[in-house]
Amino acid sequence: MNKLHTMALVAMVALSAAGTQALAQTAAKGTTKGATTKVTDADVRQMIESSFTSKGPATVEGVLNQDATQKACSQYPDRSKVPAAVAKKVEAAELKQVKYPADNNWLGDWKEGEKIAQNGRGMQFTDAVGGTNGGNCYACHQLTKAEISFGNIGPSLYQYGKLRGNSQEVVRYTWGKIWDSNAFSACSNMPRFGHKGILTEQQIRDVMALLLDPASPVNQ
Repeated sequence: MNKLHTMALVAMVALSAAGTQALAQTAAKGTTKGATTKVTDADVRQMIESSFTSKGPATVEGVLNQDATQKACSQYPDRSKVPAAVAKKVEAAELKQVKYPADNNWLGDWKEGEKIAQNGRGMQFTDAVGGTNGGNCYACHQLTKAEISFGNIGPSLYQYGKLRGNSQEVVRYTWGKIWDSNAFSACSNMPRFGHKGILTEQQIRDVMALLLDPASPVNQ
C-alpha cells in the first residue's frame, strides 16, 4: 500500500463514521480465507468520494488531486529510499517554484513569528476559507530553550541564526526551505508553506525573523 492509500485511509477514519465503515469493508475485501487483494487507487478514490464531503478549506479535491511531486513521492513511503535520480528531479522542479521576496525584505517581526510557530490551527473543515493559518513549527522542531514541548521529526532549530549567521546564502536558503521544503530535500515531511499557500509572504518573513533575528529567543 503506497503513501496515498495510507493517508487516504487514515483521513477517512478521522473524518467520518462512513469512512470507518468503508475502511472495514475494504479490509474485509482484502482478507478472504488468507488471501490478499490489492487495494487500488480506484478503490481509495471511490471510498473518499463516497464518505468525505468538502467543507471549508478541506476539500475532496485537495485529497485526491496530487501534483507531480506528490505523485512521485507517493511511490516511496520510506523517504530514505527515494532514488537519487528521482530526488534530483523533484528538487530541481520545486526549486523553480520558490518565490523570493521581490522587495528584498526578508525579515519581519520575530514576536509574530513565535505566535505562528506556536499556532497549529488552519485549513480544517471548521475554518473559514482564506483564513489565517499557523505554522505549528513546534510539532516537529525545537526552537527555543524555554519551550518544553516540541517534536523531533525535524532537526532542532535552537540557535539557528547564531550558529549559521545571516549571510545572503543562509537567508536565501532559509526562505526557500520554508517556501518549498522539497526544493532542498525531496519528499520532505515538512509542508511546502509558501508554495501551497499555507503561510502568507508576511508570515514567512516573521518566521524568518524568529530564526535569524539576534534578538529572537531562538538565538539566545
